[in-house]
Amino acid sequence: MATNENLPPNVIKQLAKELKNLDETPPEGIKVVVNDDDFSTIFADVEGPAGTPYENGVFRMKLLLSHDFPHSPPKGYFLTKIFHPNIATNGEICVNTLKKDWNPSLGLRHVLIVVRCLLIEPFPESALNEQAGKMLLENYEEYARHARIYTGIHALKPKPKFKTGAISESTTALNVDQTNSSVLNVEQKNTALQLPPSSLATCMTAGGGKGGGNGQAPTTETGVSGSAAATPHKKESGLAKVQADKKKMDARKKSLKRL
Repeated sequence: MATNENLPPNVIKQLAKELKNLDETPPEGIKVVVNDDDFSTIFADVEGPAGTPYENGVFRMKLLLSHDFPHSPPKGYFLTKIFHPNIATNGEICVNTLKKDWNPSLGLRHVLIVVRCLLIEPFPESALNEQAGKMLLENYEEYARHARIYTGIHALKPKPKFKTGAISESTTALNVDQTNSSVLNVEQKNTALQLPPSSLATCMTAGGGKGGGNGQAPTTETGVSGSAAATPHKKESGLAKVQADKKKMDARKKSLKRL
């Protein structure tokens, strides 16, 4: 197994700096998995670009760095199965950047971006997967269908960009609070009217009778006005009781006078 000892100290230092930069500011759709004990093998998760047959899939790949890196290019492999003209069935990646166009000044960031660009614009003329290359040239829809099938079966699912659980929990809590508030408001209204819920239903039914029999449920305003209409009736009953008590008192006074 290759270790950092297979790479010169100056290369290790440069790789450490570049990997840190990739970790802190990753390229779009690419996440590098760093192994501090072995810089000779670089793993990365590549998101399928939107609008391609690889969309909604994450593909694991690796770059193998030889002992004379960066003078010789790294070798690239897809570890996730993928249907692509420039990626062999064993995962080997064919791209000029890793072959004749390699330059020691090119960094890992450039290599990873080029590999992801292959998912956007394949090159069937230099195909390692001949079936995929031929299909792409002759029938793109069929090629895209095959690629989507591979993506759905083999690719990893992208992680959500936000914490759905926390949002769901906070939303649920908010709904509960709102429900409690609504119940509290109803209870407060019932208390103010001094009517239990069953009485409210009765008032609404009575209000519906006054509404001309149109079949529409009366509003709470009708119920409130109905209870307000009942208030004078209560006052009249109280006044009659007071008057009856006064008559009794007068009768007692007369009896006392007679004594």
